[in-house]
Amino acid sequence: MSWGTELWDQFDNLEKHTQWGIDILEKYIKFVKERTEIELNYAKQLRNLSKKYQPKKNSKEEEEYKYTACKAFLSTLNEMNDYAGQHEVISENMTSQITVDLMRYVQELKQERKSNFHDGRKAQQHIETCWKQLESSKRRFERDCKEADRAQQYFEKMDADINVTKADVEKARQQAQIRHQMAEDSKADYSSTLQRFNQEQWEYYHTHIPNIFQKIQEMEERRIVRIGESMKTYAEVDRQVIPIIGKCLDGIVKAAESINQKNDSQLVVEAYKSGFEPPGDIEFEDYTQPMKRTVSDNSLSSAKEGKPELKFGGKSRGKLWPFIKKNKGATPEDFSNLPPEQRRKKLQQKVDDLNKEIQKETDQRDAITKMKDVYLKNPQMGDPASLDHKLTEVTQNIEKLRLETQKFEAWLAEVEGRLPARSEQARRQSGMYDGQTHQAVTNCAQDRESPDGSYTEEQSQERELKVLATDFDDEFDDEEPLPAIGTCKALYTFEGQNEGTISVIEGEMLSVIEEDKGDGWTRIRRSEDEEGYVPTSYVEVYLDKNAKGAKTYI
Repeated sequence: MSWGTELWDQFDNLEKHTQWGIDILEKYIKFVKERTEIELNYAKQLRNLSKKYQPKKNSKEEEEYKYTACKAFLSTLNEMNDYAGQHEVISENMTSQITVDLMRYVQELKQERKSNFHDGRKAQQHIETCWKQLESSKRRFERDCKEADRAQQYFEKMDADINVTKADVEKARQQAQIRHQMAEDSKADYSSTLQRFNQEQWEYYHTHIPNIFQKIQEMEERRIVRIGESMKTYAEVDRQVIPIIGKCLDGIVKAAESINQKNDSQLVVEAYKSGFEPPGDIEFEDYTQPMKRTVSDNSLSSAKEGKPELKFGGKSRGKLWPFIKKNKGATPEDFSNLPPEQRRKKLQQKVDDLNKEIQKETDQRDAITKMKDVYLKNPQMGDPASLDHKLTEVTQNIEKLRLETQKFEAWLAEVEGRLPARSEQARRQSGMYDGQTHQAVTNCAQDRESPDGSYTEEQSQERELKVLATDFDDEFDDEEPLPAIGTCKALYTFEGQNEGTISVIEGEMLSVIEEDKGDGWTRIRRSEDEEGYVPTSYVEVYLDKNAKGAKTYI
């Protein structure tokens, strides 16, 4: 089957058909292009959807994701993000392997088609020219034959007429011979032209047109094969991502199977457990007896010690704790508005956060110290004195964080039912601790109300801190005077406004009676009766055992 032999006379139809084939290919390219856009938009929408439902950082919503069901949902969001990525892969592969390739092929196809049909039109024009030449030769031969016949008839007429002169007859005869010769020449030319045309026509229909149509047929068949291969690629691009999409779906199933309802129930207990015991039975109050009403000691709503008892017939303020309305004001620093168990967790979390900050500042201090040592050994790299201010600032931050940590640890110990041991270090800090926390603890104590307001603690932290400060004073007065172990120079002015501390002026020389034991304080003496603690970062210490090498502040 060949278009050259079967469709030798269908040049125009083949031209229309091949143009239709290119249109089909371009339509398929447009289809794939729109599919890639859909995949990209779908992937974008999936990513936006996953991002929309991701928990916001440092928000209450993030805390909810400790539950296994929420963790599974978070895993689902992450898997959907990967799922969206596979649709982006589909779009990219279809664009590179189909759209771009076919667009380049269409341009080549159009150029090849144009060349083939240009050759076909050129062959058509040539055969049409030959046909016109044949027609012209034929008409000339016909005309010459007619002219020769008329000349012959005219000669015969003149020859038969006795009145015509012999000269006229001879002239007519010569004219007839000339016309006859012209007819013979036209005949020979017509015969030659006809033979040449037949040869050209045979070559046109048996050689030129078949070859051209064969090229067009091969071009069209290549187009058909190419579009088939593109369709296979189209399916293969989808098939390549199926295993990865399957893994995404498997991840969602695995996340769903990891949900543990018992674990979530336990987390609810840990989140909302108050630590209180259920209220006991309320005693019967016999109003037939002339006595004052009393509130059951077993009730959680017992009035605060020291408050007057409720009078008979008055409005009862005793309520069970679970039904108490909580204050909606600002949260106290010690979380005293929370039930014991929840307060313990909040305090523990605060202590952990402060310890992390202390570690961060300590690492920064160590790094600055090492840099200063490098500058001391290699002055060309930098000025060691330029780091002093930063080092002092970091050291002061560490001291503030340590005081803050000790404050929250004291509250935590109180909630856990244990009081901190009064070590030498604790006594040393008690003055500073009392001064910085007195106001906060007083405010917290004022915020605590009776059971009809919010949760109330029985002990007063302010009173406890004052007792600790008194213990510190007593012990300090009973101590034997300590011998000096070195001297120190005040680098900065320090106003010791809290108990146990001493004020120093920048540049002042004093005696060291106890070096820093890791708590950031050094014990010094100005005279026999005036001694106390100063921050180690405010002085430069010279110990007697190493008088030549100064121990610089940390």
